[in-house]
Amino acid sequence: MKRQKKTKKKKSWLKIISITLLIFLAAGGAYAYSVYHSLTKAVNTMHTPIEDRPISEKRQKEIAYAQKEPFSVLILGVDERDGDSGRSDTMIVLTVNPDTNSVKMLSIPRDTRTDIIGKNKVDKINHAYAFGGVKMSMDTVENFLDIPLDYYVKINMEGFQDIVDSVGGVEVNNDLDFSYGGDHFPIGKIKLDGAEALNFSRMRYEDPRGDFGRQYRQREIIQGVINKGASFATLTNYSTIFDALSKNIETNLTFSQMNDIQKHYRTAAKKVEQMEMKSTGKRIDGIYYGIVSNEEKQRIHDELKAHLELK
Repeated sequence: MKRQKKTKKKKSWLKIISITLLIFLAAGGAYAYSVYHSLTKAVNTMHTPIEDRPISEKRQKEIAYAQKEPFSVLILGVDERDGDSGRSDTMIVLTVNPDTNSVKMLSIPRDTRTDIIGKNKVDKINHAYAFGGVKMSMDTVENFLDIPLDYYVKINMEGFQDIVDSVGGVEVNNDLDFSYGGDHFPIGKIKLDGAEALNFSRMRYEDPRGDFGRQYRQREIIQGVINKGASFATLTNYSTIFDALSKNIETNLTFSQMNDIQKHYRTAAKKVEQMEMKSTGKRIDGIYYGIVSNEEKQRIHDELKAHLELK
C-alpha cells in the first residue's frame, strides 16, 4: 500500500515537472546572449543523445522549427540507486502545437501491459527502461501509442525540488487549509520552497475535490515557477538555476534546438490539457497489470495524432 501511495505521489509531481521543464527549455534562449557560457555549460551537461536514434522512424523528415511543426517529448521520471539502473516509475508524453498554442500531456500508468520493443516480450511498460534505458523506453512507448516521439527528457525525481529552490521558491494562492508531510498550508497567498512545493502538490485524499483539487494546486505551482522564471530577480540567479537543471536532467535536445523552441514555440505553454489513459487491472500469472483496451488506445492515438498534425 505504501508503495502504491509513493508511486501516485511521484506521478502527481511529474505532471508539474513536465510543464515546468518545457517552460525552462523555452525560456532558455531568452537568456542566451547574456549568460552564454553558463547556459552552454549546463546544456552540454544535460545533452545526452541516443545512439542509433537520430530521428523517429515514424517521421518522414526532421522537424522544421521555422514552420512551427508540432513535436513530441517523452518525460521519464527515474529513481536510480547504486547498482540498480532503476525504472521509469512515471512516463508522460507531451505533444506541443504552436499553431493552437497548446500542449497535451498524457500520463502512462507504469503497470500498463505492452510489447517491450527490443526485448521481444510482453511486460509492464516501465520495465523498458530497466531493460534498455531511454532508447528502449522511447521505442516501446512510440510503438504503444503509434505516434513519433521526437525527444526525451529524463529527470531525477529526488532532485527536482532543487530547481524550485534555485528560483527562490514559488508563491501560490491556496484555497484549502490543510497539513501534509509535516507542513501546514493556510488559505491565501503563501510562499513555498522546493520541499514544501512537493508536499503541496502531493496531497490528494484529504481534499474533498480529489484530483480536481490536486490539479488546481499543481497549476498554482506551475504558474509560480513561470512568474519567477520570467522575473529579473531570477535571471540574476541564473547560475544556480542552470546548476540545478544540469544535475537533475538529461535530454537529447541540443542548445540550438532549445533556442529554436524558444523562438517559435514559446507561446505553446499557454494552454495545457491533461489527458487520462483508462485501464483495467488484471492479474496474469500472479502479476498485476493495467490492461488498456484497443478502443482506448485508438482514442488516445487519434487525439495525439491530430494534435501533432500528422496525416
